[in-house]
Amino acid sequence: MTRHLLLICGSLRSESTNSSLLRTVESLLPDDVAADAFEAMGELPHFNPDRDVDPLPASVIDLRARIQRADAILFSTPEYAGAMPGSLKNLLDWTVGGVEITDKRAGWINISPNPDGAARTYESLTTVLRYTGANVIDDACVRIPVPRTSIGADGLIDDPSLRAQISAVVTSLLDG
Repeated sequence: MTRHLLLICGSLRSESTNSSLLRTVESLLPDDVAADAFEAMGELPHFNPDRDVDPLPASVIDLRARIQRADAILFSTPEYAGAMPGSLKNLLDWTVGGVEITDKRAGWINISPNPDGAARTYESLTTVLRYTGANVIDDACVRIPVPRTSIGADGLIDDPSLRAQISAVVTSLLDG
């Protein structure tokens, strides 16, 4: 039976290091795990409780269906202006109160090489995930600093030590 891992990048930049991390995750998955990279975060409308009724916007229907189909969700996001990027918070706002994320296994990999490691962003992400009812797997919430020099021309992280750490996180998230 195939398991589904939903990958959500908090950056809208196609060439961000967070995108590279999630593409690396895809390349490391075992055969029984299918990756589903959600790449339409920029298409989600601004959250408004008045719009959280049928008929929902198509992008919200798609997001919620992907969450429902997933066995687990892995996030990677930059910190912007000392906090979680607004587009990621908007995505999460569309999950509040939805049964799709309740009890869903969730984790994150913080790849910031900065000394504080985007700690405020990931603290906030964890708070929001728990509020939504997600099952945050502590062993799958880690900081693995990834310098840009560890990303090869193919856009994947090529450092074997980093790749092993990333694989361990994914295993914890899926099997823990």
